[in-house]
Amino acid sequence: MEYLEIEGGRPLRGEVHIQGSKNAALPILSAVILHRGTTVLKNCPKIIDVMYMLEILKDFGCRMSWEGENLVIDASELLDSRVEECYGRQMRSSIMLLGSLLGRMKEACVSYPGGCVIGARPIDLHLAALKRLGAVFIEEPTGLKAICRQPVGTTIDLPFPSVGATENVILLAVLAEGTTILENAAREPEIVELCRFLNGMGGDIRGAGASRLEIRGVKELRDTEFTIMPDRIVAGTYMLMTAAVGGSVCLKDVPLEQLESVQSVLEKMGVHQESRGQEVQLSCTKRPRSIGELSTSPYPGFPTDLQSPLLTALSLAQGSSIVRETIFEARFKTVEELRRMGANIQIEGQKAIIQGVPRLCGTDLTARELRGGAALVLAAAAAEGSSRVYQYHYIARGYENIIRDLQSLGVVVRYSRRQ
Repeated sequence: MEYLEIEGGRPLRGEVHIQGSKNAALPILSAVILHRGTTVLKNCPKIIDVMYMLEILKDFGCRMSWEGENLVIDASELLDSRVEECYGRQMRSSIMLLGSLLGRMKEACVSYPGGCVIGARPIDLHLAALKRLGAVFIEEPTGLKAICRQPVGTTIDLPFPSVGATENVILLAVLAEGTTILENAAREPEIVELCRFLNGMGGDIRGAGASRLEIRGVKELRDTEFTIMPDRIVAGTYMLMTAAVGGSVCLKDVPLEQLESVQSVLEKMGVHQESRGQEVQLSCTKRPRSIGELSTSPYPGFPTDLQSPLLTALSLAQGSSIVRETIFEARFKTVEELRRMGANIQIEGQKAIIQGVPRLCGTDLTARELRGGAALVLAAAAAEGSSRVYQYHYIARGYENIIRDLQSLGVVVRYSRRQ
């Protein structure tokens, strides 16, 4: 079993460059197969979920290589439209291949998505939206078979601004006949990035970043080079780490325009912030303050992916705070582990009530999902004494090299493997 051993209690000092965005890279990799040609991706993060996706693309028949830091993918010939069950159940993001496979191959076979334990995350919104474009679904023992011989544009009104459903509609509609109007679309920056990528390939998508998207189908796409934006969730993790651990941190290549909700929370907590361009300097020399009440919500609200790191920081704040989780019903998995470190957190339904304590104590911890695992790393870095964070592979799904980043900030951390 892989684990990180972290010696906590030292103020942070140093700088970190933020990696490319996981949540932008995965739908873009799905979109690559819509084009019968070559795509060059720059700043693509080398994380486990990306590597899983690349294995899926290889199974389809894509040829790919890393040329320095550039990922070159040739999707000229696709031989298969089935996502092997072993990959589909490893990662939730495999479901977004539905739209791109239907757009290119007119059929797809995918297993029901897996990859984490933060909630049910049903795919009914995806299926209902794709059906509106002409897709037909057949349940099979291992998952779903989908067929869409001729996707035709239509008007779709999502009952909830689902990021995944929005992405799947875009991926199918970009090559569909006619125009698709998507109402109540997700507004996350990763949606904007997918639209920017597809438009760079010759797509015609208008309204990215708004709740109403207009997707005018085109006949074909073209070769392109594209630089993936920095990861706002990784940046937000290290920003909240400054509040939890204390010290002075410089973050570079930060998409600050996407992190206003996080900066607002840090301001309430008493973290000093100075920004210039895509660089931000943060410092926290005193115990952070509580924030009152906060609810996660779709962008531009406070992101659910940063709820667990926020709980870590608030567990050390002066006073009490309340955090309501409105996106996923099982995203308080880290609370039990934080309590074992001395945190005072009570759960009432979808609400966490946090009474800050002066210190946490190091202990053995177990990550159960990606963002919760990162939150435990923050807690270990802030705690007195040594901690072990087991099941490191969850963290590596989204953080390219969190060990390197922690060491750059002065954290004493070692990677180990136990048989």
